[in-house]
Amino acid sequence: MATADSPGRHRRRISLLLAVAVAVLVTDIITKAVVVATLSDRLPLKLLGGFLTLRVTRNPGAAFSLGGPSVTAVFALIAVGVIVFILRASRRIQSLAWAVTLGLLLGGATGNLTDRIFRWPGPFRGWVVDWIQVPHWPVFNVADSCIVCGGILAVFLAVRGVRIDGTLATKPPDGEGDGSQIAGDPGRADGDEHGGGA
Repeated sequence: MATADSPGRHRRRISLLLAVAVAVLVTDIITKAVVVATLSDRLPLKLLGGFLTLRVTRNPGAAFSLGGPSVTAVFALIAVGVIVFILRASRRIQSLAWAVTLGLLLGGATGNLTDRIFRWPGPFRGWVVDWIQVPHWPVFNVADSCIVCGGILAVFLAVRGVRIDGTLATKPPDGEGDGSQIAGDPGRADGDEHGGGA
Protein backbone atom coordinates (compact mmCIF):
# COMPACT_ATOMS: atom_id res chain seq x y z
CA MET A 1 0.00 0.00 0.00
CA ALA A 2 1.34 3.45 -0.92
CA THR A 3 1.71 5.78 2.07
CA ALA A 4 1.11 9.55 2.06
CA ASP A 5 4.86 10.14 1.83
CA SER A 6 5.51 7.42 -0.75
CA PRO A 7 8.65 8.15 -2.82
CA GLY A 8 6.85 6.77 -5.88
CA ARG A 9 3.93 9.13 -5.40
CA HIS A 10 6.33 12.03 -4.88
CA ARG A 11 8.08 11.26 -8.16
CA ARG A 12 4.75 11.14 -9.98
CA ARG A 13 3.75 14.50 -8.48
CA ILE A 14 7.06 16.06 -9.54
CA SER A 15 6.63 14.60 -13.03
CA LEU A 16 3.11 16.04 -13.26
CA LEU A 17 4.25 19.44 -11.98
CA LEU A 18 7.04 19.60 -14.56
CA ALA A 19 4.79 18.30 -17.36
CA VAL A 20 2.21 21.03 -16.68
CA ALA A 21 4.95 23.68 -16.46
CA VAL A 22 6.58 22.57 -19.72
CA ALA A 23 3.20 22.44 -21.50
CA VAL A 24 2.41 25.98 -20.36
CA LEU A 25 5.87 27.25 -21.32
CA VAL A 26 5.86 25.66 -24.77
CA THR A 27 2.32 26.87 -25.50
CA ASP A 28 3.21 30.37 -24.36
CA ILE A 29 6.38 30.55 -26.46
CA ILE A 30 4.71 29.16 -29.60
CA THR A 31 1.63 31.39 -29.39
CA LYS A 32 3.75 34.50 -28.84
CA ALA A 33 5.97 33.62 -31.79
CA VAL A 34 2.95 33.05 -34.04
CA VAL A 35 1.14 36.26 -33.12
CA VAL A 36 4.32 38.36 -33.40
CA ALA A 37 4.98 36.89 -36.86
CA THR A 38 1.43 37.24 -38.14
CA LEU A 39 -0.20 40.16 -36.31
CA SER A 40 2.58 42.70 -35.69
CA ASP A 41 1.83 44.70 -38.85
CA ARG A 42 -1.92 44.16 -38.91
CA LEU A 43 -4.93 45.76 -37.33
CA PRO A 44 -6.33 43.92 -34.30
CA LEU A 45 -8.19 40.75 -35.28
CA LYS A 46 -11.69 40.61 -33.80
CA LEU A 47 -13.27 37.20 -33.21
CA LEU A 48 -16.48 35.86 -31.65
CA GLY A 49 -18.46 38.95 -32.55
CA GLY A 50 -15.85 41.23 -31.03
CA PHE A 51 -15.73 39.45 -27.66
CA LEU A 52 -12.18 38.26 -28.32
CA THR A 53 -9.56 40.50 -29.91
CA LEU A 54 -6.08 39.44 -30.92
CA ARG A 55 -3.54 42.26 -30.87
CA VAL A 56 0.21 42.38 -30.26
CA THR A 57 1.32 44.65 -27.43
CA ARG A 58 4.62 44.91 -25.57
CA ASN A 59 4.41 45.01 -21.80
CA PRO A 60 7.38 46.19 -19.72
CA GLY A 61 5.53 45.65 -16.45
CA ALA A 62 3.91 42.79 -14.60
CA ALA A 63 0.95 40.67 -15.69
CA PHE A 64 -1.91 42.62 -17.27
CA SER A 65 0.37 45.62 -18.00
CA LEU A 66 0.84 46.57 -14.34
CA GLY A 67 3.94 48.67 -13.76
CA GLY A 68 6.23 50.26 -16.36
CA PRO A 69 9.70 50.16 -17.95
CA SER A 70 11.43 51.42 -14.82
CA VAL A 71 10.50 48.28 -12.88
CA THR A 72 10.96 45.65 -15.60
CA ALA A 73 14.15 44.28 -14.00
CA VAL A 74 12.38 44.12 -10.63
CA PHE A 75 9.60 41.97 -12.08
CA ALA A 76 12.21 39.72 -13.70
CA LEU A 77 13.90 39.20 -10.33
CA ILE A 78 10.53 38.54 -8.68
CA ALA A 79 9.82 35.89 -11.34
CA VAL A 80 13.18 34.25 -10.59
CA GLY A 81 12.31 34.24 -6.88
CA VAL A 82 8.91 32.66 -7.57
CA ILE A 83 10.52 29.94 -9.69
CA VAL A 84 13.10 29.16 -7.02
CA PHE A 85 10.39 29.06 -4.33
CA ILE A 86 8.24 26.65 -6.36
CA LEU A 87 11.17 24.34 -7.06
CA ARG A 88 12.09 24.30 -3.37
CA ALA A 89 8.49 23.69 -2.30
CA SER A 90 8.19 20.82 -4.77
CA ARG A 91 10.57 18.75 -2.65
CA ARG A 92 7.68 18.13 -0.24
CA ILE A 93 4.89 17.73 -2.78
CA GLN A 94 2.53 14.78 -2.49
CA SER A 95 -0.74 16.46 -3.50
CA LEU A 96 -2.10 16.04 -7.01
CA ALA A 97 -3.93 19.36 -6.92
CA TRP A 98 -0.86 21.22 -5.68
CA ALA A 99 1.22 19.61 -8.43
CA VAL A 100 -1.11 21.06 -11.06
CA THR A 101 -1.29 24.40 -9.25
CA LEU A 102 2.46 24.81 -8.92
CA GLY A 103 2.92 23.59 -12.49
CA LEU A 104 0.66 26.37 -13.77
CA LEU A 105 2.49 28.97 -11.68
CA LEU A 106 5.93 27.66 -12.67
CA GLY A 107 5.09 27.53 -16.37
CA GLY A 108 3.51 30.99 -16.35
CA ALA A 109 6.36 32.61 -14.44
CA THR A 110 8.94 30.95 -16.70
CA GLY A 111 7.05 31.97 -19.85
CA ASN A 112 7.08 35.67 -19.01
CA LEU A 113 10.64 35.45 -17.65
CA THR A 114 11.73 34.03 -21.02
CA ASP A 115 10.47 37.22 -22.66
CA ARG A 116 12.27 39.37 -20.11
CA ILE A 117 15.54 37.56 -20.76
CA PHE A 118 15.49 37.27 -24.56
CA ARG A 119 13.35 40.10 -25.93
CA TRP A 120 14.11 43.76 -26.59
CA PRO A 121 15.59 45.91 -25.08
CA GLY A 122 17.90 43.41 -23.36
CA PRO A 123 18.43 40.66 -20.78
CA PHE A 124 16.17 41.04 -17.72
CA ARG A 125 14.75 44.21 -19.27
CA GLY A 126 12.81 42.59 -22.10
CA TRP A 127 9.19 43.49 -22.70
CA VAL A 128 6.62 40.71 -22.48
CA VAL A 129 4.40 40.00 -25.49
CA ASP A 130 0.68 40.22 -24.69
CA TRP A 131 -1.90 39.39 -27.32
CA ILE A 132 -5.29 38.30 -25.89
CA GLN A 133 -7.95 40.91 -25.14
CA VAL A 134 -11.49 40.52 -23.86
CA PRO A 135 -13.88 43.34 -22.92
CA HIS A 136 -13.09 45.29 -19.75
CA TRP A 137 -9.82 43.43 -19.18
CA PRO A 138 -6.16 44.30 -19.90
CA VAL A 139 -4.36 42.53 -22.74
CA PHE A 140 -2.71 39.30 -21.55
CA ASN A 141 -1.06 36.10 -22.74
CA VAL A 142 -1.11 32.37 -22.01
CA ALA A 143 1.45 32.71 -19.21
CA ASP A 144 -0.62 35.42 -17.49
CA SER A 145 -3.79 33.31 -17.64
CA CYS A 146 -2.00 30.30 -16.16
CA ILE A 147 -0.58 32.42 -13.35
CA VAL A 148 -4.07 33.67 -12.52
CA CYS A 149 -5.57 30.16 -12.67
CA GLY A 150 -2.75 28.81 -10.51
CA GLY A 151 -3.26 31.61 -8.01
CA ILE A 152 -6.98 30.93 -7.78
CA LEU A 153 -6.34 27.21 -7.28
CA ALA A 154 -3.74 27.96 -4.59
CA VAL A 155 -6.22 30.12 -2.67
CA PHE A 156 -8.91 27.44 -3.01
CA LEU A 157 -6.61 24.71 -1.72
CA ALA A 158 -5.39 26.89 1.15
CA VAL A 159 -8.97 27.69 2.18
CA ARG A 160 -9.80 23.99 2.14
CA GLY A 161 -6.75 23.28 4.25
CA VAL A 162 -5.08 21.06 1.67
CA ARG A 163 -1.34 21.05 2.26
CA ILE A 164 1.38 20.53 -0.28
CA ASP A 165 2.29 17.21 1.32
CA GLY A 166 -1.22 15.92 0.61
CA THR A 167 -2.51 16.11 4.18
CA LEU A 168 -5.55 18.06 5.30
CA ALA A 169 -5.37 20.54 8.16
CA THR A 170 -8.38 20.09 10.44
CA LYS A 171 -9.57 21.54 13.71
CA PRO A 172 -9.94 19.14 16.66
CA PRO A 173 -13.60 18.07 17.07
CA ASP A 174 -13.81 19.55 20.59
CA GLY A 175 -12.60 22.96 19.42
CA GLU A 176 -9.41 22.69 21.46
CA GLY A 177 -5.89 23.12 20.20
CA ASP A 178 -4.46 25.38 17.53
CA GLY A 179 -6.01 23.70 14.51
CA SER A 180 -2.70 22.22 13.41
CA GLN A 181 -3.81 18.62 13.71
CA ILE A 182 -3.26 16.72 10.48
CA ALA A 183 -5.52 14.17 8.90
CA GLY A 184 -5.21 12.35 5.63
CA ASP A 185 -6.92 14.19 2.79
CA PRO A 186 -10.15 12.30 2.12
CA GLY A 187 -10.57 14.08 -1.20
CA ARG A 188 -7.24 13.05 -2.68
CA ALA A 189 -7.64 11.90 -6.27
CA ASP A 190 -4.11 10.88 -7.03
CA GLY A 191 -4.88 8.00 -9.29
CA ASP A 192 -3.08 5.55 -6.97
CA GLU A 193 -4.74 2.34 -5.96
CA HIS A 194 -5.36 3.45 -2.41
CA GLY A 195 -5.42 7.18 -3.04
CA GLY A 196 -8.14 9.62 -2.77
CA GLY A 197 -7.75 13.46 -4.28
CA ALA A 198 -5.96 16.69 -3.95
